[in-house]
Amino acid sequence: MVGVTEVVSVVDEGLGNSSYVVDLGDGRALVIDPARHPGSYLEAARRRGLHIAFAVETHLHADFVSGLCELRALGAQVSVPAGGGHSFATSRLSDGDELELGGLTLRALATPGHTPEHLSYLLADGQRPVALFSGGSLLVGAVARTDLISPDRTEDLARALWRSLRDQLLLLPDDLPVFPTHGAGSFCSAPAGGDRTTTIGREKATNPLLSARDEDDFVGRLLAGFGSFPPYFLRLRDVNRAGPVLYGPGEPLLPLLDPGRVESLTEGGAWVVDARPVTGYAAGHLPGSVANTLRPQFGTWLGWFAPADAALVFVLDADQDRAELVRQARNVGFEQLLGELDGGVNAWAATGRALDTVELVSIARVDGTVVDVRQASEYDAGHLPAAMHVELGAIADANLPHPPLTLMCGHGERAMTAASLLARKGHGDLAVATGGPDDWAAASGNRLTRPG
Repeated sequence: MVGVTEVVSVVDEGLGNSSYVVDLGDGRALVIDPARHPGSYLEAARRRGLHIAFAVETHLHADFVSGLCELRALGAQVSVPAGGGHSFATSRLSDGDELELGGLTLRALATPGHTPEHLSYLLADGQRPVALFSGGSLLVGAVARTDLISPDRTEDLARALWRSLRDQLLLLPDDLPVFPTHGAGSFCSAPAGGDRTTTIGREKATNPLLSARDEDDFVGRLLAGFGSFPPYFLRLRDVNRAGPVLYGPGEPLLPLLDPGRVESLTEGGAWVVDARPVTGYAAGHLPGSVANTLRPQFGTWLGWFAPADAALVFVLDADQDRAELVRQARNVGFEQLLGELDGGVNAWAATGRALDTVELVSIARVDGTVVDVRQASEYDAGHLPAAMHVELGAIADANLPHPPLTLMCGHGERAMTAASLLARKGHGDLAVATGGPDDWAAASGNRLTRPG
């Protein structure tokens, strides 16, 4: 709650992002930074007896497909930053522009940095500020990264972000609630971020980047905190600028495909993505299929390893959520979701077609060459002393030692994806460790290795 105005957070745990549904107090709602499928926003509004009348976007998103066009098709008035170059007709806002929302006002504040066109939105009741929607500018214990546009603009955008914070946002009242879009788990956040919401005063007191001595110190700290990011980030801004394909609010479905059809599609270049848990994939999977367990991070990793134009076929267990899989895949820009293998691997094997397997080994028993596929920050926080480090996103093209190899991560999901990508390229004699570094340390009584 913000005063008498309710702000409902709609969190995507996998992407680490929040959208917001704002009750305007007159039966209407405003949505900030909606993701592609409108169902969660419609449901949040319905439960409160509201209809979605307005939707705004803080910036051209790189990490997910925007839902603005979906909400516009359902009757919402949508607004975007004027500098985004959107090709679809809509309201374009610049610094200082205001939207009148009944008794409330939404004011656009130019806050370039994360992106050149970035706006934050100040919600006010008369002259009284009641909430700041900071998008990808000021985050909780962090700010958003500035290296997603192009390498030659990274430092200039970092300097612009410093000025946006100093000259715009940090001049707002200390008790003003702040609702960022990017948060914990988002690859747009630098560093990783913490809670989902904050206040101006809290960030002044605790945000490590805001303790920088000056602009140069801020820029140096920010640029030092960048890690890798999924390659699909480089194309979704253009998708969102043009306006994505519309699917509507209905429950997404996957067509059923018999084994012969799946085989034909794979021969034609389709990717088979096996979304079952690690143990099921290890016990038997379609040759050449890629493991990517259905979980909140499914979409992010799908976007990391699958080509942008990939035609996708899925393998699932009977109890897995097909609609969630489709939502996540579409949310990172995949449009060719051809269907799922009817009857799963049992149906495939029943036709006499072969299944491949992967050995699972206890983390306590790993030996030989161990390849840790976690992110660099995770690896630096503690790893097995002899482990080689290659991030999952780089594994397919890595120069690896001769097998046998044991792949590991924190639990096994990413390691299995890595093993499947290597097998797809012809690597053999691969195993996947169950468990992570902390499990190894607890089982062996040995300490993990850390830099320095």
